[in-house]
Amino acid sequence: MNYNISHKENHTNGMFYMKDEEGIVCELTYVKKENNILVIDHTQTRKNLEGQGIASQLLDHTVNYAREHKYKIDPLCPFAEVKFDEIEAYNDVKA
Repeated sequence: MNYNISHKENHTNGMFYMKDEEGIVCELTYVKKENNILVIDHTQTRKNLEGQGIASQLLDHTVNYAREHKYKIDPLCPFAEVKFDEIEAYNDVKA
């Protein structure tokens, strides 16, 4: 199933997320730091939807957002850290 990715942010942090009729399906949160760095501090997928690549879609969307807006990413949360180690194409935005 495909979900639309939504985004909200303020001066200090932000969140990319997907929703369905039951609420949040998956979320990725970040904190904005100096020097245009986004620190990904949390990802979570609804338990019954884990393992379907939904969080990976959000992370990929976040990486593309960082590229478009000239941000670097510090992948602090364990999921993001592992994915950044696995996917060499993310190296250009890694802080």
